[in-house]
Amino acid sequence: MFLLPWFAGFFGLTLGPAVASLYLSFTDFDLIRDPRWIGAANYVRIATNDPKFAAAMGVTFFYVALAVPLKLCFALAIALVLNRGIAGLPIYRAIFYLPSLLGASVAIAVLWRQLFAGDGLVNKFLAIFGVEGSSWISNPSYSLYTLVALSVWQFGSPMIIFLAGLRQLPKEIYEAASIDGASTQQQFWKITLPMLTPVIFFNGVVQTIDAFKAFTPAFIISGGTGGPIDSTLFYTLYLYQEAFALFRMGYASALAWILVLIIAAFTAFAFLSQRYWVHYGE
Repeated sequence: MFLLPWFAGFFGLTLGPAVASLYLSFTDFDLIRDPRWIGAANYVRIATNDPKFAAAMGVTFFYVALAVPLKLCFALAIALVLNRGIAGLPIYRAIFYLPSLLGASVAIAVLWRQLFAGDGLVNKFLAIFGVEGSSWISNPSYSLYTLVALSVWQFGSPMIIFLAGLRQLPKEIYEAASIDGASTQQQFWKITLPMLTPVIFFNGVVQTIDAFKAFTPAFIISGGTGGPIDSTLFYTLYLYQEAFALFRMGYASALAWILVLIIAAFTAFAFLSQRYWVHYGE
């Protein structure tokens, strides 16, 4: 009886729409006419005759490959600093976590666009030193890196998890290593990093899935176009264009299921590979 609301939400809001989108991915559906069964034609077109699909995949994989490691490294560095027992730790922790709460919002994306515009604050700061900055957002050579910078700025969530992991490491091991003459660098590479691999694994999986799903910053900063020259055309943004700009719901459903399979394949690979580099227990 108590589980009925959960079952209603699961079947009505999760499983039901998922099954419906799987069916629609094999149809031609434009929201006006009834869905028309076309078999695997949508998937065939994606694989053989859709240059924008290839462009969106390239942008998304580059973003994931660059943003996730940078964010995790930055989060770990800040967590190591905070783990030294500095005064006012709760305040610093709250300040650093705040961008994770605000970073995916529309307001922050708009602010980011103003910061990196041709006459934005970043270029005004560079002008103080006599450096003429580029129009970071409208230049296809730099536009994607502004989105990577926005992602790295949202390091608070993995930082909190890293800090919790660091607090659980036994101090006796560090004391024994110090007595044996191990330097701080040696302790980090030989003790801290191996014992922190379960936390790195968790953060890596979660942040990678989030990066594959990134949508709001690219939509706001590019004005929903993925420009300039498709340089910020994230996969989710391309999916949105197909579904809600061109009303090709069947094709967009096929794109969505391909993204699901990509994320599932990555997650499965991560879990299968953890036995070789993640150290649990002793």
